Amino acid sequence: MTDSDKPLEEDTARRHREKMEKRKAVQDAEVAGKTIGEKGLLMVHTGAGKGKSTAAFGLALRAMGHGMKVGVVQFGKGAWDTGERRILEKLGGDEGLISWHTLGEGFTWETQDRARDEAAARRAFDKAKELMAEESIRLLVLDELSIALRYEHLPLDEVIETLKMRRGDLHIVVTGRNAKPELIAIADLVTEMTLVKHHFQAGVKAQIGVEF
Repeated sequence: MTDSDKPLEEDTARRHREKMEKRKAVQDAEVAGKTIGEKGLLMVHTGAGKGKSTAAFGLALRAMGHGMKVGVVQFGKGAWDTGERRILEKLGGDEGLISWHTLGEGFTWETQDRARDEAAARRAFDKAKELMAEESIRLLVLDELSIALRYEHLPLDEVIETLKMRRGDLHIVVTGRNAKPELIAIADLVTEMTLVKHHFQAGVKAQIGVEF
């Protein structure tokens, strides 16, 4: 670098520093404006894209890393041997940080039996209510609950009222595409996974470590 280049470099560094100082001031002011402390959140992961349950289990892993007990209730899904269940139970089993319940019998297009689907959804939701009342649980994952609501395997009003009445220190994350507007309305956080491209559309089957 020549001596003539130094003023230009110094000016670039100065302008960057000033820009970041202004941005930091804005960020600090925004954070300072948040007056609500800890609050049990209702989080909804929906949309046609892949990653709704995956993101929920990432939250479970994060919570367990802080010593928080996590409950998982799976609706619809049968007793799959999934990598997330294996590792979460391995990591949290000895310390009692995970309570996992897969109570579905497969998706409705697999069972082809509405009464059976409704009974399975009821068992799963009853377990969810039981875990909601367990004060040691701080995060509850209701995996594919939105699917049970979509196919009307559970009364929507009952589910909405139950979620609204959750404990003040309990975080709940609901997964599944086509989340009901009533669920979105009461949620604190809603994330929609957007499908841009999926290998399944190109004929690639579900793979260990990616899909389950």
